Amino acid sequence: MTSAAYPETVSALTLASDEYEEALAQNDVPRLDALFSDDPNVIRLGATENLFGPEAIAAFRRGRTGGAPPRERLRRDIVATSPLSGCVTILFRNLSTGQTGRQSQTWIKEGNHWRILVAHVSFLV
Repeated sequence: MTSAAYPETVSALTLASDEYEEALAQNDVPRLDALFSDDPNVIRLGATENLFGPEAIAAFRRGRTGGAPPRERLRRDIVATSPLSGCVTILFRNLSTGQTGRQSQTWIKEGNHWRILVAHVSFLV
């Protein structure tokens, strides 16, 4: 599903989401850091951690040995809420455990760049 209200935003968020997924798969920490907003209110609620602020998110990434487990995307939905913001949700399967996971990201346009302001990752049990 994609929202038709702001097609340019949907296209931009598709590219930004693809870049994030590639950086995640490669454990490209500098690129992952750049894809998150440096706003002091940025949030990342992970499967095992709650991170508030850009410093906490960056420290988590640097301390994560080996990066994120390999995964297969099962579905991606993009909803543009304005020309400057939107939400991306992804259902994925962890290739190591077979668990189904969920990822939600709220993206905002900061200058010429799209960045994640709020992210959430969880697994179905």
